[in-house]
Amino acid sequence: MPRLTLIAPAAAAMMLSACASTPYTGPVEVTRFVAQAPNGLGQGPIAVYFPEEVSNPGAKAAIKAAVEHELQALGYTIVVQEGRGIQVAALRTSRTPIAAAEQRQRGPVDVGIGGGTGGFGSGVGLGVGINLGGGREGPAAMTELSVRITGDDAKSLWEGRAQLATGVKSPYSQVETSARTLAAALFRDFPGGNGETVTIDVKKLQGTK
Repeated sequence: MPRLTLIAPAAAAMMLSACASTPYTGPVEVTRFVAQAPNGLGQGPIAVYFPEEVSNPGAKAAIKAAVEHELQALGYTIVVQEGRGIQVAALRTSRTPIAAAEQRQRGPVDVGIGGGTGGFGSGVGLGVGINLGGGREGPAAMTELSVRITGDDAKSLWEGRAQLATGVKSPYSQVETSARTLAAALFRDFPGGNGETVTIDVKKLQGTK
């Protein structure tokens, strides 16, 4: 019995230590808007571009590749230039320290079908060298990806935003992994319901690890 009382606290301490060091990965929160008559949505040629600067070339390439992969899986054909009969997907992305994100006091989503710029993020500053909070194992950064699909007449057909909170050591804080995860969540069950917001566990997003 005395031996058991010594072993139990040691085992408990090891379990608490393991829990404390588990990297934090939150679910992906996705908000989407769908036009009333989204003619041609999910098919045909589409051009993908960033309307705003992305300072990290590697992140830009990873996000563009992830979004194009999902669009092709839906039935789109990726093309380089815009033109008659070609839809356009405008990408925006950002990564923000959680403390800064909280200070922004984000209100309800205020962009929808027919909005002016339809932007969710600044599109600047998505870098692997960002200070994510000094190594604490809690939510340290919020990564966002938004996509707006318009027809060749520049009218919105669909738009959505996906955001993911991660800790410093989470594998989902890596640029390529977060890009694949956010894109997969954004286009899951496409096009989704107009104005809906859903949360998706990253483990349910196949092929994003």
